[in-house]
Amino acid sequence: MVNKVILVGNVGKDPEVRYLDSGVAVAQFSLATSETYKDKEGNKNTKTEWHNIVFWRGLAEIAEKYVKKGHPLYIEGKITTRSYDTPDGVKKYITEIVGNEMKMLGSKTSNEGRSTAPSAASAPSAQEQSSNEASEPLETDDLPF
Repeated sequence: MVNKVILVGNVGKDPEVRYLDSGVAVAQFSLATSETYKDKEGNKNTKTEWHNIVFWRGLAEIAEKYVKKGHPLYIEGKITTRSYDTPDGVKKYITEIVGNEMKMLGSKTSNEGRSTAPSAASAPSAQEQSSNEASEPLETDDLPF
């Protein structure tokens, strides 16, 4: 069985990075992917999907330094779904892309002169993440922007 996602899109908001008690970095941000199509009348339409992206460890630290709202990114990862309880006891579900590879796209000047940014980075596989880190709830709101 395979669970692999490849996305190319634009960052919807600057990454929110936090560090667990163990010192492990976790980054979260939204990524927009769009497709354009023509309807029956020949009108051009664009549909945008918003994806919740999560990076762990070194990849999270790279995202914290170099990824900014509007930047185009290539991301590889896997789809995960988890649940959490709100303070008022309501169970919510969230689907995320846990990224294990990222490539910054676009020219160096379009990335605000960040010519020192790495063009690709990889994070440890899910097997290397301890279960308590991967399952710890990450706060999120219902809107991707």
